[in-house]
Amino acid sequence: MESTHPNIILIMVESWDGRIMGCLGNPALKDVTPNIDALARNGANFSNNYTSHPICCPARANMWSGQYTFRCKSWNNHKGLEPGTPILPDLLVSRGGYRLAARRKPRIGIGKHDYLSGGHSQQNRVTAWTGCANIQLPSYMQKEPMVKRNGGEKYHEKDWHRAKKAIKFLKKQARRQEKGKTDPFFLYLSLTTPHPRFRTSDHWLSKVNVDAIQIPPRDEEVHPVFQYQRISKDWRHGFSPQAVRNTRAIYYAMVAETDAVMGTVIDAVVGLGLEENTIIIITADHGENNMEHRLFYKMNMYESASRVPLVIAGPGVKRGQVCNQFTSTVDLYPTILDMAGIPVQEVPRVLDGLSIVPIINGNHDQWRDHAFSMYTGTAANTSMFMIRSGKWKYIAYPGFKPQLFNLESDPWEIHDLTSSSGDITKELDEKLRCIVDYDQVHREWQAYCRKGFIEWREAVREKPVRLFEYGARILKADYEHVMKNTYKGWAPEHSTQLERWLQGAGPASNDEEP
Repeated sequence: MESTHPNIILIMVESWDGRIMGCLGNPALKDVTPNIDALARNGANFSNNYTSHPICCPARANMWSGQYTFRCKSWNNHKGLEPGTPILPDLLVSRGGYRLAARRKPRIGIGKHDYLSGGHSQQNRVTAWTGCANIQLPSYMQKEPMVKRNGGEKYHEKDWHRAKKAIKFLKKQARRQEKGKTDPFFLYLSLTTPHPRFRTSDHWLSKVNVDAIQIPPRDEEVHPVFQYQRISKDWRHGFSPQAVRNTRAIYYAMVAETDAVMGTVIDAVVGLGLEENTIIIITADHGENNMEHRLFYKMNMYESASRVPLVIAGPGVKRGQVCNQFTSTVDLYPTILDMAGIPVQEVPRVLDGLSIVPIINGNHDQWRDHAFSMYTGTAANTSMFMIRSGKWKYIAYPGFKPQLFNLESDPWEIHDLTSSSGDITKELDEKLRCIVDYDQVHREWQAYCRKGFIEWREAVREKPVRLFEYGARILKADYEHVMKNTYKGWAPEHSTQLERWLQGAGPASNDEEP
């Protein structure tokens, strides 16, 4: 006997650029993603899906709450959701009678618990809090990209282990179904690849057509926000065509392994006879710059960082759909509630997301005509607010000049058109301000950062904290040690610069031109 509501599997991947799928036609990726490509053929592929916040914790907090960051206040990788915030799995259990794959709190699923209650390293939170002070020193170090020869299939073992745990859960649910149990299940599986470091084995690299890899063009000019980001991220391994191609190839190989890990779960669904009543959703928290704009990691609004995959397949989903509507991470909350038969009206707060189910059913009439994303966090000297509408992408940077790109003629986002397309710039800025008062949110973000840093500094001066240093050492560190470890080259003049910003001044404050 089947449940009246479907089982739902949500696979969340780290750092997957939504353009990196073999089914989208890139010859370098032809053999990289057979499993998600097959799922897309058997379901719906959302080609204009954007993260609501291109860094781990805020994106996931947005997904679990159905709210943008300016509403749920999950500002960075340290600040999660407020304690007691009702998250999606809670409602699936209390209102839908769903069984979860996790028993311990937070009851989410298999894999990382998404820092919903805060977390991450000392360095990460310090750089996030102090970014608007515009201290132009390196704060990240990425080890050299590496391919392990004879590395075998299971290079990133933790994700294979997580998939194994997911399959164990599926087997248990299949046995329950055989015994006539009808309560549906919700399985959330969180995978950590293809998040850098850039590491793979020759087994996975062989799946990539290295000769077909495109080398990103150089930017016409470097926006001051990205001049800061380049310094902060501190890539030390060169930008020659060979170095860029090698790094991009390793990232694609990591995607190939991630796709294979997901494939074991998809195969288990079919092999256990669960596919007739199971919806599978695959997405990512954010993308990966992967040497575009001479950057790695995410933390910006370029397509490489902000576009993420969204593929949905299962009962009620027409096969082979390519949906071009603008969708978002925040849409997953109401979508999954809709699939589970739980009225959105039962959610006791404002939701920013919309259910995608009408799109899947062919009803596109009332859908939004834009995508929105924002960024507050580490490796940035201001906040960022993006709107994508039609072929245009507009990004506001409080305290700095905006950017405007025509993605049809300029898919690499090299040519900023703000000065030559003033009417479009004005129109999109007004449209963006209808979504969010970004100047006010920027002030709120800075106030949070100042308060958070001052409280942290006082605590660290009283009691040293555990600090991870590059080179795999963990030790107790006082305030000055943390700052020197966080900012490479930290000196008294940087301390003075930080104090100016803490007092309300600084080169990237909202009331002062840089």
